[in-house]
Amino acid sequence: MTQITVRRAGATAAPPSKLVLTLRQMARRKECYLLLLPTFTLIILFNYYPAFSALYHSFFIWNGANFKKFTGFNNFILMAQDPTIWLSLANMVKLTLVALAINLTFPLMAGALIFHLRDLRLAYFYRVLFVVPMVVPTMVVLMIWRFIYNPNIGLLNQVLRAIGLGSLARPWLGDFDLALYAIMFIGFPWVAGISTLIYLAGFQGIPMELLDAAAIDGASTWKRFWYVELPLVMSQIKLIVILTVIGSFQGFATIMVMTNGGPGTSTMVPGLYLYRNAMYYNKMGYACAIGTMLFIITLILTYLNTRYLKSSVEFTGV
Repeated sequence: MTQITVRRAGATAAPPSKLVLTLRQMARRKECYLLLLPTFTLIILFNYYPAFSALYHSFFIWNGANFKKFTGFNNFILMAQDPTIWLSLANMVKLTLVALAINLTFPLMAGALIFHLRDLRLAYFYRVLFVVPMVVPTMVVLMIWRFIYNPNIGLLNQVLRAIGLGSLARPWLGDFDLALYAIMFIGFPWVAGISTLIYLAGFQGIPMELLDAAAIDGASTWKRFWYVELPLVMSQIKLIVILTVIGSFQGFATIMVMTNGGPGTSTMVPGLYLYRNAMYYNKMGYACAIGTMLFIITLILTYLNTRYLKSSVEFTGV
């Protein structure tokens, strides 16, 4: 029996999906994608492969060379029983919270103040002034702070002695109770750097019509900032939160240079503990497990930040 398909008058075929359209466009421009192939290859080789390799080796006892023994979740069980891990996680949480408090206040205020300057030349001068410290190598900055904290000839103790507060002088980086707080204070006054520029770019992307309308309605400078400008830079705030969390979780160079995790383990963080297990103790599998844990925590926090940190009004500049 012959089946006859009858198409109703006026009926149209379903449009191709977005994936199909994308594949068609890629096929028409295949030469361009071939030119990008070396770049994609290097990204996969040096970014994605190490990450998946670390995830794979976190289930093994591995010395980084030829010895490898599958242990399942044993590395993660050992990690849960390791007191140094819990201490380092507590330190990481403290450093992250302080870094968030700093990056969500001081650079934001600096960016807002520069944005409200009426003199464009003065605004440009301050913008350059905040960029200049970014060209100074991080190692140089840390060595300066090590000198400031030096218990004998350091600037901080010398100033305390000069103003009659010599009793407050301390070996700041050698004090078990104060070393972590000394690390937190590095970078004072915390306004120079990329965070200020990100906030400033967000303020500059706000349509002037909105600001003019708020001014016509009689809104004060503070109300205009709180109810108009701040909600419209929420995208920049979310970006700063993500960058701060990732930087705090992954970074350990500052602590490695300043205290190397000491005195004792008072300033130990997971990143430095991972490095020690991999490079000093030759426990590559355990180090990979620590890295996997940090990746999972960072991924969860990034998702929560993107999912729940929202404003009732959010503007995305073109």
